[in-house]
Amino acid sequence: MSTSSVELAALDMAGTTVDEAGLVYGVLDETVAAAVGASVPPELLSQWKGTSKREAIAGLLAALESDASEPAVDKVFAEFTDRLIGAYGDDPPAPFPGVVDALVEMRERGVRVALQTGYSAPIAHSILAGLGWQVGGDLVDALVTSDLVPASRPAPYLVFRAMEATGVTSTRRVLVAGDTPNDLAAGANAGAGYVVGVLTGSFDTVALGRERHTHLLPSVAQLPEIV
Repeated sequence: MSTSSVELAALDMAGTTVDEAGLVYGVLDETVAAAVGASVPPELLSQWKGTSKREAIAGLLAALESDASEPAVDKVFAEFTDRLIGAYGDDPPAPFPGVVDALVEMRERGVRVALQTGYSAPIAHSILAGLGWQVGGDLVDALVTSDLVPASRPAPYLVFRAMEATGVTSTRRVLVAGDTPNDLAAGANAGAGYVVGVLTGSFDTVALGRERHTHLLPSVAQLPEIV
C-alpha cells in the first residue's frame, strides 16, 4: 500500500528519465529532411517534441508541403525507426544522474512507476534493453507507448493508459512528469494531481512555465521530495 499521496508516477522517457543526448530529434530532423529534400526549421521541429514520432512525421511532412499521405508517412516512419534503433545501438542511452535512486525510493513508498512515451514499442523496448531495465522489474511497473493510444500528447491518453496498466483509478493521485510543454499539457488534460516539468531536456523554465503545472524541478531525481 502506498505511503505517499501519489499512487502513480507516469514519467516520460527521453529527456526526462533517460539521457539520450538529443539523438531522437537529430535523427527525426535528418530523416524528414532527407525525405523532403529540405531542412526542417528548428521552431517547427520544436512544436512536435514530446508527441508521437509518427504523428510528428505526418505533421512535419504536411507543414513542409510534402506528401503526407499514410503510405508516405509509413515509409518515413519506418526509416526513422531503423535509423534511431541503430543510433541507440551505437550510443546507448543512460538514466539521468539520481533517477534510478529516485525510482527505487518511490517504489519503496508504494508508488507505481510507468514510463509513457511518444516512442513506438520497438524503439521503447530497444531503450529498455540498452538500460537493462525490465517492465515489472525493480524500477518500472508498466510501459505505455504511442502506438497503444488513439492520439499522443498533448492528448491525455498515454496517462490514462498508464493508470489502466497499473490499476490506479484517481487522477488526483497521479504524478505526470516530462521535459516538454506537450508532456505538461497531457498531464493537465488528464487532470493529474501533480504535473511536473523537469529541466533535463531542451526546454527551460520559461517555456515549461507557460503550461499548467504544479512543480518545475531540475530533474526526476528530485521527485521523492514532493511525493
